[in-house]
Amino acid sequence: MTALALALAALIGILLGVLGGGGSILTVPVLVYVVGLPPKEAIAMSLPVVGATSLVGAVGHWRAGNVRLPTALAFGAAAMLGSFGGARLARHVTGQAQLVLLAVVLLGAAVAMYRSGPYEEAVPHTAAALAPSRAALTFLLYVGLAVGVLTGLVGVGGGFLIVPALVILARVPIRQAVGTSLLVIAMNSTSAFAGYLGTVEIAWRFVALFTAVAIAGILAGTRLVRYVSPAALRRGFALFLVGMGALIIAQNLDAILGHAPASPAPAPAPSAPGTVTRPG
Repeated sequence: MTALALALAALIGILLGVLGGGGSILTVPVLVYVVGLPPKEAIAMSLPVVGATSLVGAVGHWRAGNVRLPTALAFGAAAMLGSFGGARLARHVTGQAQLVLLAVVLLGAAVAMYRSGPYEEAVPHTAAALAPSRAALTFLLYVGLAVGVLTGLVGVGGGFLIVPALVILARVPIRQAVGTSLLVIAMNSTSAFAGYLGTVEIAWRFVALFTAVAIAGILAGTRLVRYVSPAALRRGFALFLVGMGALIIAQNLDAILGHAPASPAPAPAPSAPGTVTRPG
């Protein structure tokens, strides 16, 4: 199981590098269903993985001139506020409810990714010529706040929402939107993790190992983006997310509605260095 988890960590990094988001949405399911962590620990431990990996990817995009720092700081500040609040709110939500919400987010991400073609094809051609309106920029901050709340509640970076928001509302060309998104995700995840500190146990050595592999993946992904079609990859990944979201809902919805006992416990955690297992 440890080898499989690390292979998936590499895949998460590659997807983040190529797509600028979306890959991080796999982190919590991997930690729950492959590593065997309870939901709340999985969500908390996913945040430093996603944050550190996204930051490394953002540095690569920065060197290529694909990060708009002022936009990232404004959007990221709103997202950080929401993510810290979402992490605090998570104290009052059951782990099963968080997983069902994550599944709903997966399905929403799948729809957003599958239908992303129109904004990728049409908006970048006019982005350099058209300045965003004040109303659009204001709405962008609200989107950042909402993405932050989702990050705090279910551990997703939110790149599948951040990238189209940057393209459509801030008129950022798609490649710059990908790089800017990674910096926003890093800021967002850091704030959410701060909100979880002291509420769950963190297996730091395992988090460090998982993160290191994901970082190797994102370094590969930022190079692969020149040779692959992000649009085709995004659509294939969207179909995968539909299946995963349906599976998570099937396993947890009855439990939170009280129709059945709690969902089957995940597989026992592997004996990776520093791994902490707590009762579900």
